[in-house]
Amino acid sequence: MTISQDGAEQLAIKAIVWLAGNDELLPVFMGSTGADESAFREGVSKPEFQASVLDFIMMDDAWVIAFCDNEGIPYDRLLQARAALPGGQSLHWT
Repeated sequence: MTISQDGAEQLAIKAIVWLAGNDELLPVFMGSTGADESAFREGVSKPEFQASVLDFIMMDDAWVIAFCDNEGIPYDRLLQARAALPGGQSLHWT
């Protein structure tokens, strides 16, 4: 199943909302990206920022499971959404 860019953006916004409500994980994201509150708020509507949030969550299986279980979505949906956002195309090395 493929996901449209609009669908990917909607899922990414859910991920941003989930991350914003996670008092333990949000500071880790902010520290690792250097984003402040203003940049976080401004980034919500930017596909590049949305992609960075999905990339961050996908760094740890526990975070993927927590988010997907919270939203009731399949675990592989994050990867599908990420592929539909800027910079998410698969690289072919041959």
